[in-house]
Amino acid sequence: MAKLGKIIDMGEQLCFCNSLDEKMQKLKRKWEDLSSREADINKELEYAESLYLKKRRQQVENWLKNVERINRQVHSLEQTLEERRLLGRVQLWKRVEELTGEVTQLVDQGRFPGGLTFEAHETKGDALLTTKLVGQKFQTNMDKIWTCLMQDEVLIIGIYGMGGVGKTTLVTHIHNKLIENPNTFDHVFWITVSQDFSIHKLQNDIARMLHLDLSNVDDEKKRAAKLAQALMRRQQSVLILDDVWNHFVLEKVGIPVRVNGCKLILTTRSLDVCRRMGCQLIIKVEPLSKEEAWSLFLEKVGNEISLSPEVKDIARSVAKECAGLPLAITILAGSMRGVDDICEWRNALEILKESKLGQDDMETEVFLVLRFSYWSLNDSKVQHCFLYGSLYPEDYKIKREELIERFIDEGFIDRMKSRQVEFDRGHTILNKLENSCLLEGIIDDFPNENKCVKMHDLVRDMALQIVIVSPQFMVEAGVGLEDIPDEEKWTKDLEKVSLMHNKISEIPSSLSPRCPKLSTLMLQHNSLRRIPDSFFWHMHGLEVLDLSYNGIEYLPNSLSHLENLTSLLLRECDKIEHVPSLAKLSALRRLDLWHTGISEVPNGMEMLVNLRYLDLYAPNLKMLPVGTFTKLSHLQYLVVYRSSETLKVNGEEVAHLKRLETFSGQLSELQNFNAYVKSLKVGGPSNYLLQMGLDDPDVTPIESDTFDKRVILKRCILSTSRDGGEDSLLLPEDIEFLYIQECNDVRSLCGISSLKNANNLKACVIKKCNRVEHVLSHYSSPSSILTLQSLESLRLAFLQNLSDFIRCDRALSQSPPSGTLACLKEFRIYNCPNIKKLFMPRLLMCLQNLEEIHVDDCRQIEEIVAAASDENEVEENKDKGLGTTIFTLPKLRCLQLWDLPQLKSICNDNAVLVCDSLQEIIARNCRKLKRIPLSLPLLDGQPSPHPSLQMIKAFPEQWWESLEWDHPNAKNLLQPLCQFTRYV
Repeated sequence: MAKLGKIIDMGEQLCFCNSLDEKMQKLKRKWEDLSSREADINKELEYAESLYLKKRRQQVENWLKNVERINRQVHSLEQTLEERRLLGRVQLWKRVEELTGEVTQLVDQGRFPGGLTFEAHETKGDALLTTKLVGQKFQTNMDKIWTCLMQDEVLIIGIYGMGGVGKTTLVTHIHNKLIENPNTFDHVFWITVSQDFSIHKLQNDIARMLHLDLSNVDDEKKRAAKLAQALMRRQQSVLILDDVWNHFVLEKVGIPVRVNGCKLILTTRSLDVCRRMGCQLIIKVEPLSKEEAWSLFLEKVGNEISLSPEVKDIARSVAKECAGLPLAITILAGSMRGVDDICEWRNALEILKESKLGQDDMETEVFLVLRFSYWSLNDSKVQHCFLYGSLYPEDYKIKREELIERFIDEGFIDRMKSRQVEFDRGHTILNKLENSCLLEGIIDDFPNENKCVKMHDLVRDMALQIVIVSPQFMVEAGVGLEDIPDEEKWTKDLEKVSLMHNKISEIPSSLSPRCPKLSTLMLQHNSLRRIPDSFFWHMHGLEVLDLSYNGIEYLPNSLSHLENLTSLLLRECDKIEHVPSLAKLSALRRLDLWHTGISEVPNGMEMLVNLRYLDLYAPNLKMLPVGTFTKLSHLQYLVVYRSSETLKVNGEEVAHLKRLETFSGQLSELQNFNAYVKSLKVGGPSNYLLQMGLDDPDVTPIESDTFDKRVILKRCILSTSRDGGEDSLLLPEDIEFLYIQECNDVRSLCGISSLKNANNLKACVIKKCNRVEHVLSHYSSPSSILTLQSLESLRLAFLQNLSDFIRCDRALSQSPPSGTLACLKEFRIYNCPNIKKLFMPRLLMCLQNLEEIHVDDCRQIEEIVAAASDENEVEENKDKGLGTTIFTLPKLRCLQLWDLPQLKSICNDNAVLVCDSLQEIIARNCRKLKRIPLSLPLLDGQPSPHPSLQMIKAFPEQWWESLEWDHPNAKNLLQPLCQFTRYV
């Protein structure tokens, strides 16, 4: 019988394998369809983006990212099947079916009936921040360059001069003048080249400005050809290359300089570069005259105080030490701003003169002037913060937040009562450095306009001169290194080493630098695969180690003996599966394991009693052992991966972390979630992202980025009781952002009783909740009333059973309570197939702050504003003189209606919309819509142009032309604003 049982069991396994193979074959067929569609789309995009002013849609970009994610998952599943791991066969079967469903869905989504791209409507760009031109020579040079730009025979203009003389300022004014003059050139592009020049890097920088993707093209000649084609299509353009250090062949990059095509302006410190680049006009920027320099110095010193004649005489001598260089004048004058004591001025002059003795080279003299500004900071920690900026590559945009985090790591900012106070101190230091002109404040090209700082290359050179001596740095950042510096360069007095942003792939096993004073080692953004154990043997003083953004597979055990380490950064080292024991690293204050490949919490982490910052956003992490955070009582920042079925945080455990200021993680279930939320009533993080339910990998709702206090609910039960009792969801009272997806046990937001106390809620997204029938429901019972008075943004998506926006008790005359959605600015609804009428008239009266309405792909919707349901409602909105119902939305800026095949009216035939702030009307495929009820102002009884409307985008054109207007002349008045394109 036992033998028979084994045979039956083997038979079952064989049947399972065969059936699983069939399922897998079906998945592969679907996957092949998806891969073919992906290839076709990439080809179409490559062609479309090479055309003039075409840009891929965000939904296409998101689709491609999802396909890439699915590809990884299918590959992983194939590997699992090859190993025949039958112990989890039920889970394996389920996973194959889930992936087949996801692949099928992606194939369907990949049709993109609205097209892959849209018209980018590229502009010349924005004016750049700059200082005003000083001196007659500057204005003469400006006029000469402008005149030559307007002449066909001059195609390349070179501007040269020593560092700090004002070349960039001059060309910035040219750039801004081109932007401001619409009848000159159609396109103006600015690229900063710098010392770390390479053909490949410059090609990438220009391609980014042109919205051209070269990531899949490795061959230099093919890249150059694509760039040249893109630039030639943009006729009448100017390309500005700032800070060129070496000459290069334009054709190798792909810069087609020609008449009626692209003109080139470059700045450099070398006349030889101008000549070898073939510049037809060469301008030398000279220092300011003595009087011009003195005038600029006085302006930068400021007029807060009045200088006595005696002090002015000394100040004039101080200004003379700047050799007429605007950069030196600006920085030196900034360091003396507000000083009226003659002794301080005499001391400054004496220091400048003494430091210059025996110096004949003008640039060396300028360094000494800049160094005086460094000395004038009069705060050793601020000076250290300044020198720290030199560890970054030349012209590198450093995010302020990142730099302040580094200052904290280095101990430049004293430990304070909270991270927020420490960051305030950090911003104060950076402001001081900016005000002293030792750092430049800029806005980065990233979302949300991250504030950054950078060092002028001459200021950085001065800083690097200082750190040759004391404190001693070795800085070879962003210079293209492929090999780590030889051992003789690792001197015993080194304190900080920066080799970031290079191409170093390995460290020789023979290298064991003897650097007992080394406190900071920065190796981030390289190609490191492994580090030999000997490398850290003689670095016992190491405090900050950054190995982020490398392909490291193994960390050496010697890492475990760096007992002075306070900051260990392994960010995006996704190949690291194991971290050596941390038990001896009790001094560690910051541990960043974001997107590492670890599957379990590092051994000895419970010994990190001084830890203040912990990032465990590691996708492969399986679970958190009980008591993981119990001893980490100093934690201020805690982030845990949120997209795992097993990795969940114990809310009660986190609640005991009384110093926590930032927390992000997935809480295990409703009771655990509620327990943590209750703890917030007596104080908690000022920045949190609480999640309940399984998230999609690496997906955080983009809408949440601007909020500090967020809750995400996905695929979870929001209530285990029907009466809103203790087993119902409890939300934090200070919540600002709420995201609900695939939670199918509520019919409206009123089912979440704790929302009544959420008086700071600013944004709400409801997505794929199939039981939701209405957003709000107002009945005679006071307990059911929810007004969401503070809400500013509401987004509804894929709600299959949504039938009403608000459902009211008939006894209440269909009128929502006073204040309902009174602050709402943005309303978006997508793919809700059952709703027919959007807003009731009386609700519209509450929406007086509404600025945007977006309605997309709601296939049954017939009316945006429903017809009035009773006589009283009609009378409240009726114009007594005209018998017309008037709906007023005074702040509405954008009305977008997409793919609404049943839409018949925006509001009924006897009604008009008064929207005096309206700027955009976007309508596509609303073929049953016959009338746009937009009220136009009357002048002598005739309609006049709308006061704010700037653009109307519509498709198809024939449908738009057939629309009716309240006055025959209205169509003619609006015609100049119309654009007829599918890609709206």
